[in-house]
Amino acid sequence: MYVIQDEKQWPLMPPLPSYGYGREHHGPRYGSLIHGQNLKDVVITGDNGTINGQGQSWWKKFRQKTLNHTRGPLMQIMWSSDIVIANITLRDSPFWTFHPYDCKNVTVRNITILAPVREAPNTDGIDPDSCEDVVIEDCYISVGDDAIAIKSGWDQYGIAYARPSRNILIRNLIVRSMVSAGISIGSEMSGGVSDVTIENLLVWSSRRAVRIKTATGRGGYVRHITYRNITFDNVRVGIVIKTDYNEHPDDDFDPKALPIVKDISFTGIHGQGVRVPVRIHGSEDIPIRNVTFRDMSVGLTYKKKHIFQCAFIQGRVIGSIFPAPCENLDRYNEEGQLVKRSTAQNITDIDYDI
Repeated sequence: MYVIQDEKQWPLMPPLPSYGYGREHHGPRYGSLIHGQNLKDVVITGDNGTINGQGQSWWKKFRQKTLNHTRGPLMQIMWSSDIVIANITLRDSPFWTFHPYDCKNVTVRNITILAPVREAPNTDGIDPDSCEDVVIEDCYISVGDDAIAIKSGWDQYGIAYARPSRNILIRNLIVRSMVSAGISIGSEMSGGVSDVTIENLLVWSSRRAVRIKTATGRGGYVRHITYRNITFDNVRVGIVIKTDYNEHPDDDFDPKALPIVKDISFTGIHGQGVRVPVRIHGSEDIPIRNVTFRDMSVGLTYKKKHIFQCAFIQGRVIGSIFPAPCENLDRYNEEGQLVKRSTAQNITDIDYDI
């Protein structure tokens, strides 16, 4: 498939309502190679055929700052329901690869998504955005940003749009991200994200494995998130929760709009070649609440204390885990009986130099 390289020939579309005036530039955004809206019963499939976005010229112009509008995803489906994407390869998207926006009943199965792991800016694999009832399974994703990023709008615009992402199941994936993370939630999560299960995941040769990112001004919530049977293979930082991801659409965000981050569980976390297994960085304004660790054993590359890093977190460890957890967490035995109550939930032991 030949894709037009001259962006002046691409159609322009209005900015997404939950992102304000535009994600990269104020004003209209470039359209997608494959775009649909207000649809029902959408199937995009093939015998592992390839849709190639030929994004190299877009990446170059983005780095040179010569584009006048926000880049478009390779595939974008909006305000639609009953969508199946299966048995295809998507590669070299100009921007996010597959972006379902405010959709219901989305299934992504047995697809491959590829982009260079470096110098391919913002080539997220799959970004469910204000979507509900989503299944992503049996996929291989290696891209230049997050393999998957669950979103729901940006600051005051996402708060006003008020469409959460919820009821999302991600399972049986192999992912790689040298720039960002394997599976992310946020940072645009102002409509809320809840009831997400991520299981049977392998993250290899990546900067981060799983990450939740938010900031003052986002509002919204991230809650009821389950990570189960997650494997790290040569990952710099395994689990990340970051509450100061201070990228905003404009200066009109509400500094009193504080996100809620709570009810997060990590069970069956294993791997090797990990530098920092956990970095959970809450704050006095945005504490992390009700986090549970159970059955964790991660092989390390960095033999130093302070590699299980915490700040402003309340939660528990059930049974023994490796490496030893931070002092912020309560300790329970395998039978669920309290062994030691933490008195140091708000202490800070974060070291970004590791």
